[in-house]
Amino acid sequence: MDSSIKIIDVSRVPPSNSDSSESLTLPLTFFDLLWYKLHAVERVIFYKLTDATRPFFDSVIVPNLKTSLSSSLSHYLPLTGKLVWEPLDPKPKIIYTPNDTVSFTVAESNADFSRLSGNEPYPTAELYPLVPELQVSDDSAAAVSFQVTLFPNQGFCICVNAHHAVLDGKTTTMFLKSWAHICKNQDSSLPEDLIPIYDRTVIEDPTDLDTKVLNAWHKVGKVFTGGKEPENPKSLKLLWSPEVGPDVFRYTFNLTKENIQKLRERLKKESSSSVSSSSKELRLSTFVIVYSYAFTCLIKARGGDPNRPVGYGFAVDCRSLMVPPVPSNYFGNCVSACFKMPMKAESFMSEEGFLAAARLVSDSVEALDENVAWKIPELLEGFTTLAPGAQVLSVAGSTRFGVYGLDFGWGRPEKVVVVSIDQGEAISIAESGDGNGGVEIGFSLKKHEMDVLVDLLHKGLEN
Repeated sequence: MDSSIKIIDVSRVPPSNSDSSESLTLPLTFFDLLWYKLHAVERVIFYKLTDATRPFFDSVIVPNLKTSLSSSLSHYLPLTGKLVWEPLDPKPKIIYTPNDTVSFTVAESNADFSRLSGNEPYPTAELYPLVPELQVSDDSAAAVSFQVTLFPNQGFCICVNAHHAVLDGKTTTMFLKSWAHICKNQDSSLPEDLIPIYDRTVIEDPTDLDTKVLNAWHKVGKVFTGGKEPENPKSLKLLWSPEVGPDVFRYTFNLTKENIQKLRERLKKESSSSVSSSSKELRLSTFVIVYSYAFTCLIKARGGDPNRPVGYGFAVDCRSLMVPPVPSNYFGNCVSACFKMPMKAESFMSEEGFLAAARLVSDSVEALDENVAWKIPELLEGFTTLAPGAQVLSVAGSTRFGVYGLDFGWGRPEKVVVVSIDQGEAISIAESGDGNGGVEIGFSLKKHEMDVLVDLLHKGLEN
C-alpha cells in the first residue's frame, strides 16, 4: 500500500515558548498505568477541499497547521515530552525538557479520498500510510506524533497517533480542539475550558493502586511470554499486536436519530412483553442502544460455535464519578473500563439477542460509580483468564467528544476514523458528521464477516 504515499517532509515542531528553561515532570497515575502497555490510539480526520492543490497545501495549509501546532503545544508541554521509566523509580513518568519537539510528517497520497472518507467497505490497510510512526522503545516513548497528508484537488487529512498512557480520548480531543481553535482564529490564547490542568493531586490514590496495577500488568506480561519473567520488567514497549491482513475491511455505519428512536421503541416493546413485571426498567440511553445493537450484530456476523465465550467492555470516563469530581479539563487519563464476560454467543444469536444485550449493557451502565476506578487491578487480571477463542468487544471514542466540530479553518471534517480499532475486536463510536443527532459506528472485520455484518446492520432496522 505504501506506493499510494509520498513523504514530502518529516520535521520536528517545538512549542512556541521553547526558550523556556523550565522542565516539567508528571508521574503516571493508576489511571494512566491501566493503558501504558496498550496500543496507541490512531485517529485520522479527513477534510474535503477541492482547492487543496499542492501549491496551496505547501504555502497555506501546512504552514498554518505547523505554526498553530507550535502555539498549541506551548499550552500542552507534556505532549512534547517523553514517557520514561528510570531504573530507580517505582513507576514511569512523563518528562518535558526545553528543546523537546514532536514529529510532524507531511505527505501526499494518490489514494481515492472519497473512498477512504466514505461509507462503503474498503481494505483497512489503505489507511496505514496516513498514520505516522510513534517512537516507542524499551527506554522511552513519544507522547504523540502527527501527519498531514494531501489528496490533490480532493482534500487533506490530519492524523494524530497518541500514546494512551499520556492522554485519554477526552484529553486528546481537548488538545485537537485547542489546535483547531488557534489555527482557525490565528490567536494563540485559549478559552478556559481548553486550558489543561496538570495537578495530579486531583486523582486520589488511597490504597497504593498504582503498585497494584503494575503488579497486575506483570501477570498479564507473563501470559504473553508463556509464563516466563519479562527480560526487562521496566520496558515501555507496547504489547505485541497481530498483523492485520489484506482481507480485513473497514466500514462506517450511520445510525440516524430516527433509527435510534426506532430501536428504542423496539426494546421498550420487547422488554414489556417478554418478562415478568419484577424486571428492572431498561436504561435506554443512546449509548446502550447503539452498543447493544453493534454487539449483537457482530456476534451474529461471526456465526460459528453458539457455545463460544463472548464478552464486552467499554471505557468509563471517571471524571464525574470520582469523589470529589475531577475537573473536565484535567490532563491525562481519568478512564477505567467496565467488562462483562464470559457469556455464550447463543444468548445473542436469537431474535431476543438484542434485548438480552441491552439488558446487560443497561445494568452495567446503571451500576457505574467510583468503584469502577478502584477495580482497575482486578480488571487487568481478568485478561489473564480469558478463554482461547473468546469474542470480546470493546469500544473506542465517544459521541461526547465532538470530533466533528474540529474546524481548523477549512470547514468541518468529512469523516473521522479511528484506525487503531484494528488491533482488537473493537468498534469506534462518534457523533454523526451531519450534526443531526445520529451516531457513527466504525467496524474493522475480515471481508467475509463484514459482508454478513453490513447486511445484518441494515436488516435489523427494517423490523
